[in-house]
Amino acid sequence: SAKLSVNDIDLIIFATSTPDYYAPGSGCLLQEKMGFPKIGALDIRMQCSGFIYGLSIAEQYIKSGTYENILVVGSEVQSTALDLSDNGRDTAVIFADGAGAAILSSTDENQGILSMKLRSEGKFAKELWVESPSSSNGFPRMTKNDLDKGKHFLKMNGQTVFKLAVKYFPEIILESLDSINMSIENIDLLIPHQANIRIIQMVQKKLGLNDDRVFSNIEKYGNTTAASIPIAICEAYDQGKIKKGDIVALAAFGSGFAWGSTIIKW
Repeated sequence: SAKLSVNDIDLIIFATSTPDYYAPGSGCLLQEKMGFPKIGALDIRMQCSGFIYGLSIAEQYIKSGTYENILVVGSEVQSTALDLSDNGRDTAVIFADGAGAAILSSTDENQGILSMKLRSEGKFAKELWVESPSSSNGFPRMTKNDLDKGKHFLKMNGQTVFKLAVKYFPEIILESLDSINMSIENIDLLIPHQANIRIIQMVQKKLGLNDDRVFSNIEKYGNTTAASIPIAICEAYDQGKIKKGDIVALAAFGSGFAWGSTIIKW
């Protein structure tokens, strides 16, 4: 789509919460599988906010003039890591597999990322987490007792996640807009992380956006975590919902808790 080849890419940024291995990072594996030259490969583990954080890193490398074309990937294989018993019903019914990618390039045109805001609040880390394996356990990182108790499965306090997501989503979007002297009226399309349809609907209501200005595809794929925003961008673009010159807002909230928003002029 970008009319580029692997030889044009200067850096790989790979966002995932489900890496192939603890080591090495998935970005290095992607570099080898696709035949990229000996470029840098950076993994980031920011879970649902991974793609937004990845964009923020790519933006700084491009602004500094270090690189011209950066591949930002969000990819998840969550189906192999979910508790499919009744104990895991809060997570297994919504988390899913998927992958999406974008290329950020330097340009002289009046377009691109206009603002970027990132936040975190680590005191809520255990409200959405995978407890084991863990280096903090000492040796070994995982025990039979951990497995028996299902500590290796994703656990989520859905009520806490919902309460704070519907609070912080609108706040960070408005903060991003305010930093560039824009308001919600300037937004042509909001593409949120596809966390939960109720969260998306509540954020839409709080921001006063009609259905035509919010993109959602969670009913087709579920929550693909770091992959959900790039998948949604691709579909929105293919459906003609994003046109050159449009102001597009991206936002995500998830484990950490970590969240962020960016405003883009397409």
